[in-house]
Amino acid sequence: MDEAMWLNLYFGSLVVLIGACVGSFLNVVIYRLPTGESVVTPRSHCKCGKPIAWYDNIPVLSWFILRGRCRHCGERFSFRYPLVEAGTALVFLGLWHAGGWPVGLVWIVFAGLMIPAALIDLDTMEIPDRFSIGGFILGMVFSVAVPSIHAVEPSGLLFIDATRGGVAGLLGAFVGSGLVLWVALTAEAILRKEAMGFGDVKLMGAIGAFCGWQGAVFSFFGGAVIGCLLLVLCWPFMKREKDDEGHRIPFGPALAAGAVVYLLFAKPYVSAYFANIQDVLQNF
Repeated sequence: MDEAMWLNLYFGSLVVLIGACVGSFLNVVIYRLPTGESVVTPRSHCKCGKPIAWYDNIPVLSWFILRGRCRHCGERFSFRYPLVEAGTALVFLGLWHAGGWPVGLVWIVFAGLMIPAALIDLDTMEIPDRFSIGGFILGMVFSVAVPSIHAVEPSGLLFIDATRGGVAGLLGAFVGSGLVLWVALTAEAILRKEAMGFGDVKLMGAIGAFCGWQGAVFSFFGGAVIGCLLLVLCWPFMKREKDDEGHRIPFGPALAAGAVVYLLFAKPYVSAYFANIQDVLQNF
């Protein structure tokens, strides 16, 4: 292999390793944040109270080595732990290859927000503001600092590029949150009950800030399709909050999945699609 291939292999392996470790931390965040516990202390422990040793806390591998059980009491650990760790590693690797430096790093940070937001919403029907509002603020910071995440062509003037990136992020946030808000209000008027929570509106603001208006539109409509597929597959295993009129299914995980799919695979095709529409309208 030539030097470029070795570098790609090295950085790819590093991203996978970091992703698995971040996934292990995200498991702690997903479990503790809704209960108000610190995500730093105490160290990871079983329900029996025994701390989990470092060699029993190796991402992905330890779960299989211990066959999904505590070494001390035999308590079963959820398969979601290694799934989140492996999934985070693979998503990070895909985003790194899709975006490159420095865009791929920004997308990795974005995925690190979407994964816990989606799973906490799945468990509790709530999206913590630190992921939605915090994600919007962070997305705007990155839009200004790294305007290339919105495909802003360098002009040679940092202020101009930063302004264009900031405008693109802000437009994405308004389009994303506005789209969900109007659909939610329309559905509520027709169904005479709440169709989507305001947490979804705020989450779409974060998605739009990172992905732009095209990514926000895809995340909403593509997320709806992905959500239907995931619902069929995961229905038997999901925790569902039941109200007086039936089961309530969170839409946040579908929006987050749509955003990640957009960055991983769909971004070039969506951009080409809207460019074709623009050409048709200009020539009409």
